Amino acid sequence: MLMRPFLTMQLGDRIITLMAALVLVLQIAMVAQRWIVTHIRIFAAQSFFLAIIAATIAWLNHAPHIYVAAALTLVVKVVLVPLLFERLVDRMQIHKEIEPIVNVPLSVLIAGGLTLVGYVVAESFYRPEERGLGHNALAVAISLFLIGFFTIINRRKALTQVLALLSLENGLFLAAISLTYGMPLIVELGVFFDVLVAAMVLGILVYRIRESFESMDVSRLRRLRG
Repeated sequence: MLMRPFLTMQLGDRIITLMAALVLVLQIAMVAQRWIVTHIRIFAAQSFFLAIIAATIAWLNHAPHIYVAAALTLVVKVVLVPLLFERLVDRMQIHKEIEPIVNVPLSVLIAGGLTLVGYVVAESFYRPEERGLGHNALAVAISLFLIGFFTIINRRKALTQVLALLSLENGLFLAAISLTYGMPLIVELGVFFDVLVAAMVLGILVYRIRESFESMDVSRLRRLRG
């Protein structure tokens, strides 16, 4: 009977490690992607795997409030936000990202370096005597944060910068559920509501930039300087 909880924990740890690896691969794929619709769908897939991680942690720790977080991730980040952004792209008829500040091969190399930094930083928090699910997930979470921040700086179109910001938030969410097994339910509900509202406001802002400058290139905002 004692073997069953151990095997369950081992299986859960493997599922989380696999899903976290897929989340990280998709984050690096975003760095290399120039088609905006594909970028949106990669974000949706990343959020889907993140929801699986949350559901697995909820199952292993008997934490119903994390099931709520997983369901909200599916509804908000896998369905609503991608649907909103794809309709925005169709309306503006801009489907491809212009050349980023750093070219794609070098950007992928930098993303790989930031991933290495994420694992080095996470190693300092690892305690072998404490059996938990947060070691690999924390490394991925830090990598998501660093790569997302780099993507915000590197991209020129406002919509891809918004997607990078949301993927950065995915990293923060992954760190929260893997280390602390979730925040209080009321806090999680507030965070997801904020994410949905922020996505809608940023979507409107992107549309207004497109209408005013006939482009989503944020570098053109320099014209506003007096």
